[in-house]
Amino acid sequence: YAENGSERYRMRKTDLEGFRRTLLEQKAQIIAHAREMVAAEVQIDDDDLADEIDNAVSESNASFTGQMRDRERGLLAKIERSLEQIEQGSYGECGSCGEDIGLDRLRARPVAESCIDCKNEQERLERLD
Repeated sequence: YAENGSERYRMRKTDLEGFRRTLLEQKAQIIAHAREMVAAEVQIDDDDLADEIDNAVSESNASFTGQMRDRERGLLAKIERSLEQIEQGSYGECGSCGEDIGLDRLRARPVAESCIDCKNEQERLERLD
């Protein structure tokens, strides 16, 4: 959606298609990265971990890998939601107030679920907690 005076009109099909392509590319990158990480883990052999330092490094890497998987899993879920919203015709609407998220914000963060005003308010409230 975009503002045109006091009227709202739907986001152009070319914009939606561009966002859809971007989201699908991000999804493919995340899946490819996850496959690479799994393949790398499979290649690690406990016999290769000769001493405590190697064990500590291995555990640290495993922890980091787990954190990356969690972040990527979360981003993947947001990408899926955004793709569903494109299909349903609701992509670009703020989940909090229903107003337009705005093309600039969506270009910067295609999985944005809130307009900048609602996101700023959410962050302000989180800082108070």
